[in-house]
Amino acid sequence: MSGHSKWSQIKHKKALVDAKRGKAFTKIIREMTVAARLGGGDAGSNPRLRLAVGKAKAVNMPADNIDRAIKKGTGELPGVSYEEVSYEGYGVGGVAVLVETMTDNRNRTVAEIRSIFGKAGGAMGESGCVAWMFHKRGAITVPAEGVTEDRLMELALDAGAEDLRQEGDQFTVITPMDKLETVRQALAGAGVAVAEAELTMIPQSTATLDEEAARKMLKLMDALDDHDDVQRVYANFDIPDGIMEKISG
Repeated sequence: MSGHSKWSQIKHKKALVDAKRGKAFTKIIREMTVAARLGGGDAGSNPRLRLAVGKAKAVNMPADNIDRAIKKGTGELPGVSYEEVSYEGYGVGGVAVLVETMTDNRNRTVAEIRSIFGKAGGAMGESGCVAWMFHKRGAITVPAEGVTEDRLMELALDAGAEDLRQEGDQFTVITPMDKLETVRQALAGAGVAVAEAELTMIPQSTATLDEEAARKMLKLMDALDDHDDVQRVYANFDIPDGIMEKISG
């Protein structure tokens, strides 16, 4: 199981806590605002906005908050202008790390992200140093309970998916970027429960970590994810299941 997959499972549990303290709301609101600014306020014709609104509903964000975020993006309401900036670097053991942010102050954000890397034993890198190690894909999370692997594989591949992976108590359907919504709709139409659908970055190869390095790497991932300007964090680490269970326990 890749670092991306394991981090996704950790984040899913963490998101329940984040939602309660408003952190998840803040990040999703920024995503909706930027998506509306770039592609318009109609979720029906703006796939990026549609995905963001789906995330907002998944964490029970009030409809008024969603509406305000979209209107700030389209300019119907005043709001802060956010800029999308990606940063690249290395964690312990040379693990490649890709950080996607939305910021209203690029200088502040880069200084703070660099500090987080340094405190966790990593280092910021130049633009392009690790991005080539990742492929952009769609990822659809489906609870394993209620659907067999064979059935899900058949539905997903028929709709245009590339791969299916079982990761603990969930499946992840991997799709080309332009097939994410098509596959999601096909699964939902067949009665398959879809927990999440998003665009993601999948590493081409992974670096296996021992227990000490794994703890440090997860600490770095957590610190980056906790930063208000960070939207997503990707890395190419792999943690053996036995070590992961020990750390999680």
